Amino acid sequence: WVFVPVYVSSGIVTMPEYLGRRFGGERIRMYLSALSLMLSVFTKISTDLYSGALFVQVCLGWNLYLSTVLMLLVTALYTIAGGLAAVIYTDTLQTFVMIIGAVILTITAFNKIGGYTNLEQAYLAAVPSKIIPNTTCHLPRPDAMHLFRDATHGDLPWPGMTLGLTILATWYWCTDQVIVQRSLSAKNLSHAKGASIFASYLKMLPMVFIVLPGMISRALYPDSVGCVDPEECMRVCGAEVGCSNIAFPKLVIELMPSGLRGLMIAVMMAALMSSLTSIFNSSSTLFTMDIWKKHRRRASEKELLLVGRIVTVILVVISVIWIPILQSANSGQLYVYIQSVTSYLAPPVSSIFVLAVFWKRTNEAGAFWGLMVGLVVGVTRMVLEFAYPPPRCGVEDFAPSVLRSVHYLHFAIILCGLTMAVVMVISLLTPPPPPDTWVICVFQIQNLTWWSLNNPSEQDLPLQKVSTVRGIPLSPSHSFVKSFTPSLVHLPSLLLSSSGRRLSQKRPLCEDSQVLTTEDPFWARFCCVNAIILMCVNIFFYAYYA
Repeated sequence: WVFVPVYVSSGIVTMPEYLGRRFGGERIRMYLSALSLMLSVFTKISTDLYSGALFVQVCLGWNLYLSTVLMLLVTALYTIAGGLAAVIYTDTLQTFVMIIGAVILTITAFNKIGGYTNLEQAYLAAVPSKIIPNTTCHLPRPDAMHLFRDATHGDLPWPGMTLGLTILATWYWCTDQVIVQRSLSAKNLSHAKGASIFASYLKMLPMVFIVLPGMISRALYPDSVGCVDPEECMRVCGAEVGCSNIAFPKLVIELMPSGLRGLMIAVMMAALMSSLTSIFNSSSTLFTMDIWKKHRRRASEKELLLVGRIVTVILVVISVIWIPILQSANSGQLYVYIQSVTSYLAPPVSSIFVLAVFWKRTNEAGAFWGLMVGLVVGVTRMVLEFAYPPPRCGVEDFAPSVLRSVHYLHFAIILCGLTMAVVMVISLLTPPPPPDTWVICVFQIQNLTWWSLNNPSEQDLPLQKVSTVRGIPLSPSHSFVKSFTPSLVHLPSLLLSSSGRRLSQKRPLCEDSQVLTTEDPFWARFCCVNAIILMCVNIFFYAYYA
C-alpha cells in the first residue's frame, strides 16, 4: 500500500537502485548494496546454515559441518539452475509442506502435554535437574506467557517490542531485497497486495506452530532444552552457553514416529532451503546489478551470471566461517542473535527509505551522512556486544553498564531517531534536490516519492538532461533503458519537439507504469478489507497476550 506502488512505478530492480535514482550519485547505492550483502552473511546465510545443520545433527547425529555442506549442495543445485522463477515456485510448494508438517507436530505436542490449559503450569515448572547453586538462571521467566514485559528489565521490553521491532520489520518487509524482489515480480499492484495479504495470514501461524511447541519442548525436556550447566550443555548440543536452539528438533525426534519424523526433517530442510534460495538469488542480483555493472558497464549476461554465482560462493564461505561465533553469541539464542545484529545495522536503512518516500526535501548529502553516522554508531555497539558477550550462568558480567542498560531493541529506536535527525538537519542546511530531477518520464524515473505518485503536477515536467538522471549516465546498457527499448525509437522526435513543451502524462512511454499501478476496483476493495481484518486479529492477539 505504501512502498510497493513507489517501487513499481519507478521501474527499479533492486533497493539500492531506488535510492540511486531518488538521490542521484553512486555512493549511497554502493553503500547500501555492500551493507545488504553484509547483513546477508551475518543474519541470513550463516543463521540458516547453522539452524539447518543443527537440526540434522540432532535428528541424524551427523557432524555439524557435514550437514552444512549437504544442505548447501542441494540448495545451490536448483537455485543456480532455475533462478528467481525456480526460487518462487519451490518456495510456494515448500510453504504448504511446512504447514502440514507443523500442524501434525503441534497437535502431537499439545496431546503430549495435556492441552493448552496445562502448558503454562508445566512450562513454569520446567527446571533442569542439574543447576548452578545460588543462581536463578535455571528458572523459566514468570512473564513467559505475556507479550508486554517490563520496560527496563524484561528480555523483550514492551517499548522495544512495540517500536523497535516495528523499525526492524519495516527494514525487512519493505526495504530488504530478499522480500521486495517478490513484490516487484508481481504482474500488477493488486497481485502484490494480495500476496502480502496471504503472507500476513501465514505470519499468524508461527505463534501456534513455532512459539508454543518450543515452550512445550522446554516443559517436556528441561534437562536438555533448559540446561544451564556448561558441561551438561556441551554434552547435549555442543554449546556451553545453552541449548534452547534444539527445542524444535528435540520435539521432532522424541514425539514423532519414524515416517512422520522423516516428514518433519523434510519440512525443516524445505524451510531453510527456501530461505537460502531467496538469499542467494537476491545477493547475486545486488552485487551484479549495483556493484559489478558500475565497473563493467558492458558486461554480458553470461558474465553477470558467472559473477553472481562466484559472489554467492564467497558469501557462503564467509558465513560458514562465522558459524562458530554465532553458536556462542547471545547466550546461544539464535533468534536473539538475529534481532540484535539487525538492530545495530538496519535502523538507518529503514529511516532513509521512509524519508526518501515521504519527505521530498531529503537530499543526497543528508541521506549519505545519515547512513554514515548510523553505521558508525551501530557498528560500535555491535563490536562491543561481541567483545562483551552475555556471560554464562553464574559468571560475573564485566560489560560496560551502558551495554546492558540499553536493550538492543531500545537501541534500534535510538539509532533510527538519530539517523533521521542527522538526515533532516543536513538536508535543510544543504541545497534541495533540483526540481528537474524529480521525474523524467521517458526513462521511467518518475514517481520516486509517495507525494509525486500519479500526480500530474509532479510528473508533467519538461524533458531535460536526458544524458544523465540524478548523476547516473544513461546508455542503452542500463536496465531501465533496456526495458523501454521498443519505445526509444521515438526518442529523436520527442527531443526535437519538446523544446518549451511538457511531456503528456498519457504518452505511451509511461503506460507500463500506469498499467502496473492500476487496480481493479473489486480486488482493491478485497485487499483493503482483508488488511483491516488482519489488523483486527493482530490487535486481538496483542490484547489477549499483553
